[in-house]
Amino acid sequence: MNRSQSVFISRIRGLPVMDANGDQVGKVRDVVVQMRTPGRAPLVRGLVVELFARRRIFVPMVRVHAIDAVQIMISGTVNTQVFSRRVSETLVVEDLFDRTFTRDGKQVWVMDVSMAPVRSREWEINEVALAESGRGRFIRKTPSNPTIVDWREVPSLVLASRQSTERTIAEMHEMKPADMARELHDMNPHRRAEVAMALDDDQLANAIEELPEGEQVSLITVLDPDRAADILEEMDPDDAADLIKELPDTTAHQLLARMEPDDAADVRSLMAYAEFTAGAMMTPEPVIVAPDATVADALALVRNEDITPAEASMVFVCRPPTETPTGRYLGAVHVQRLLREPPSTMVSAIIDTDLEPMRTDAPVGAVSRYFATYNLVAVPVVNEANQLVGAVAVDDLLDHLLPADWRGDQMDGELLEVNHG
Repeated sequence: MNRSQSVFISRIRGLPVMDANGDQVGKVRDVVVQMRTPGRAPLVRGLVVELFARRRIFVPMVRVHAIDAVQIMISGTVNTQVFSRRVSETLVVEDLFDRTFTRDGKQVWVMDVSMAPVRSREWEINEVALAESGRGRFIRKTPSNPTIVDWREVPSLVLASRQSTERTIAEMHEMKPADMARELHDMNPHRRAEVAMALDDDQLANAIEELPEGEQVSLITVLDPDRAADILEEMDPDDAADLIKELPDTTAHQLLARMEPDDAADVRSLMAYAEFTAGAMMTPEPVIVAPDATVADALALVRNEDITPAEASMVFVCRPPTETPTGRYLGAVHVQRLLREPPSTMVSAIIDTDLEPMRTDAPVGAVSRYFATYNLVAVPVVNEANQLVGAVAVDDLLDHLLPADWRGDQMDGELLEVNHG
């Protein structure tokens, strides 16, 4: 990294931020950074900019076009949503300036922090300006000869934001699963494991489903086996089956043995199907009713908040038993049709008889064509005996059509920018 390109944060604090038209947007108030895995410099996420109305917003570094001694130029559209830091983020001025620690037996404090570009519009923290505490914290002046050190010479606990696990869990409690997963993804492995152990089972299960495969494996394997089995039980069976397939055989057998028999049976049944088939992609727990159920009965089931919108879009009608594998599959009813009918109407009277089910061995290409042909977000899957064994939701199909590490790519790129502007 070229020191001549370094920019000390104190030098840009208060500088005007100008848009592409030369109009002032606001002034820089802080810089947002994020700790990464050991050995990697903290990543600069963006700038906290105060608008004229004293409203603070986030400007990602990909929008920063140029930095000089008098102004900062940005490009693109500015998102004026009020800035709210993520759990894993640190504010340089607010959190790092004036931090004290012991270095070479002497008490020192963080006077300044510099950042430098490492590639196109990506910046990292590279140096820290230190000064000895000397005459006391509250009377010290800017020293004439501060010591400039590489960021590696400053303890990670000083660079990291001081947030307790309890506070982190409290903040994550209100997040959607995808946002929780993004927070876990951004943490170093030790912190990620620490937070995961403190989350509720259902919260952690929902977040793990949104993580890249490699991080799913590393996270589930650091948990106590009994806790890991509980998490797998909370996950959707198809997601749990995909995760278990990635584990070493010994670990997979151990966790399956610790799961509740019914949950383990669902996972094992899905693991038996060939990869990239309808059977491997489906959930074994779609919305199912008997032919004598009413529209009111069916609507009561799809109101369940634990059912995804895709799964709630279709109700499947089968002879008893109504748990997979069911009795003979009779057909399906779209939720829109249910909403148009009187509550006392029998669902068997409004079945869509033109919708043929998929077979468990149908390849992913056939499944995707089926979705496109019938404009559906969930499709029924039957076995050779015409028993309903599950349903493929559109999100499960996309998981198998997108590149293997699409979750990781999004977390490192587009989703981060969307969330902060």
